Amino acid sequence: MEQWSIFEAALNGPANGDPFVDVQFSARFNQGTNFYEAGGFYDGEGIYRVRFMPPQQGEWHYVTESSSPALNGQAGEFMVTAPSPDNHGPVMVTNTYHFAYADGTPYEELGTTCYNWVNVSEALQEETLQTLANAPFNKVRMCVFPSDFDTNGPMLYPFEGTPPSAWDLTRFSPQFYQHLEQRILDLQKLGIQADVILFDPYDNKHIGFSRMPAATDDRYLRYTVARLSAYRNVWWSLANEWDLMRAKKESDFVRFGEIVSANDPYHHLLSIHNSAVIFNNTLPWISHASIQNGSAVESPASAELYRDVYRKPIVYDEVKYEGNFSKRWGNLSAQELVYRFWNGTVAGTYMGHGETYADSGAPVWTSVGGVLTGQSPARLAFLKNVLNTAPPEGIDPIDKWQHPEYGGHSGKYYLVYFGKETPKSWEFLLPSHASDGTELTNGMRFAAEVLDTWNMTVTPVPGVFTIEKKTEYFYGDKNDRSIQLPGKQFMALRIARLGNN
Repeated sequence: MEQWSIFEAALNGPANGDPFVDVQFSARFNQGTNFYEAGGFYDGEGIYRVRFMPPQQGEWHYVTESSSPALNGQAGEFMVTAPSPDNHGPVMVTNTYHFAYADGTPYEELGTTCYNWVNVSEALQEETLQTLANAPFNKVRMCVFPSDFDTNGPMLYPFEGTPPSAWDLTRFSPQFYQHLEQRILDLQKLGIQADVILFDPYDNKHIGFSRMPAATDDRYLRYTVARLSAYRNVWWSLANEWDLMRAKKESDFVRFGEIVSANDPYHHLLSIHNSAVIFNNTLPWISHASIQNGSAVESPASAELYRDVYRKPIVYDEVKYEGNFSKRWGNLSAQELVYRFWNGTVAGTYMGHGETYADSGAPVWTSVGGVLTGQSPARLAFLKNVLNTAPPEGIDPIDKWQHPEYGGHSGKYYLVYFGKETPKSWEFLLPSHASDGTELTNGMRFAAEVLDTWNMTVTPVPGVFTIEKKTEYFYGDKNDRSIQLPGKQFMALRIARLGNN
């Protein structure tokens, strides 16, 4: 098997009683002195499974541990080879504020929200996958539990029992989880991260999964992490709008985070999403801040403030949605959503998309998936292409006090976003210090391009700017040290140093 894929051991064990509660099962994997503990799970019909995502190549050994003699002390070994070209491993935090795959490949998050897409008809799920295959998004926020967004009723439920409320909360439904795993694997094949939302306040009042007892919550988390953590494209989100789950306290979510972190051998990215009350994102097991705050990205200056607070990657997973809903959170114009994406980008943060058009009874993308009808995805694909040209270190604010519209990597690469301003020219000037603290020097050469972020065009600026220092900024030395602009909204400049790849 290849690195960062899934090794699975399946063993026959007791099926009588309640195997989900009565039997403890796990395995210890080692490569020399390198050890990993992975929880196992009951998968129905007398089958117990334990999964492992090998983080290194070479020979691995394992031995099982269980309260059942039939499952205890089973040992084996397997060989791990190099990953295939499309397998870069799980996404991790790098350079404090950014992300990269485990093999070092940069990961520029550009997400969307499709809360309940795995809990609707198979035909609609397939349509969603087809849409995602042609969309720019590389992360999908998605719930485990069915919710009120599902207007047709879920195909499967996570617990055994009879809908709407007669659940046996001690017995999970293997069929539900097998289906969820298949959809996570479908996303993996598309190169998309599955941001798995573990709790959600919007379940139907008769379902009650948001109001389960504490022991059930904890058992659900351990079971879900045991099943899903070996998938390299999994992220964990403890909750969607955690502060609206009235039956839970903040201390409950601290406990949830500790359970997930302790039971995930690979420590996948872990966050929690807010409504009105932002969670304590300084906790050590939170890898990045998942923020709902549309006003924060109405300017680059405000978008970057959470970076200073948390010193972690900031993902604005919800900045309101493109759509025509009557509610405030679902009626952004496409231009406004794209504008917010660019503000967040030059501020060194990451963004999430959503679409809420309610036309003729068609499925709403952010609720259940289907097709995208808005104008923003094409413009976000253009942004994604721009991000692909950025330095691998990531985009950071460059001059956040005087020129917050500058983002990039000083001395190498600049994005200057004018947003809703309509300048007809821009005087070429760069702050005198590079991002690593070193000073720019006379004679550095830069090329520039004008980007129309709405019409998706790139226009090279003729000539080369060889800079010279004037006061605290460097200026281009062309006779006319300005770049002509069309006097329209949503324009940007991309400036790259020549001779610096």
